[in-house]
Amino acid sequence: MADNSTERAADSGKVALITGGSRGIGYGIAEALVARGDRVCITGRNEDALKEAVEALGADRVMGVAGKAHDEAHQAVAVERTMEAFGRVDFLINNAGTNPVFGPMADLDLGVARKVFETNVISALGFAQRTWHAWQKENGGAIVNIASIAGVSASPFIGAYGMSKAAMVNLTLQLAHEMAPGVRVNAIAPAVVKTKFAQALYEGREQEAAAAYPLGRLGLPEDIGGAAAFLTSAQAEWITGQTLVVDGGMFLNAGVH
Repeated sequence: MADNSTERAADSGKVALITGGSRGIGYGIAEALVARGDRVCITGRNEDALKEAVEALGADRVMGVAGKAHDEAHQAVAVERTMEAFGRVDFLINNAGTNPVFGPMADLDLGVARKVFETNVISALGFAQRTWHAWQKENGGAIVNIASIAGVSASPFIGAYGMSKAAMVNLTLQLAHEMAPGVRVNAIAPAVVKTKFAQALYEGREQEAAAAYPLGRLGLPEDIGGAAAFLTSAQAEWITGQTLVVDGGMFLNAGVH
């Protein structure tokens, strides 16, 4: 992780809470928001990884709260500590997720399916409820849910993950309707992004995997960071309830050839 603290803009006065922010897509989003001047709280399960990320991003503007996203006590502590440290929480980025199973739906362990939904969907709702009551209900803001193209198309062998991300898309619609006009709620649906989380989908065959994308490469965390920065910016103030597909053009290959 590079130290980007010298490249940041002046303090924007805005604050973001990013779940699963110590690495991968979450870290890429944190980089983008810190670079434009936001103060940020990142969460993650591994305290050492969080400390490393905070140091790299700049401890003057970034704090970390360790815990499991689906743990309601952790959700409460993360929001409370963000409010204590920064006095507000304008933006919530629901990025934390899990995909512990690979195989056909017909053989899916239902206990694993419940775990996937608990981490990927219920935790996002829990964080949204808490940021709403702590700050956004009275002061406004924005929420960005990190979904996946697996949630808007069939995705063989990662069906439980896809189902959970489809639920994230619908959660986005529900919250956008209920929290308007003060809070905008949108989702981002990435294709494969080069992270440790998605490594199994391209490891040892990256060139072959990238060939499926019209833009000729897999995604990078900064691609999603840029999209999240836009959706939480003033330039997106008339956008809510949308799912922005960020896929390097993969869906362009879905037509008749």
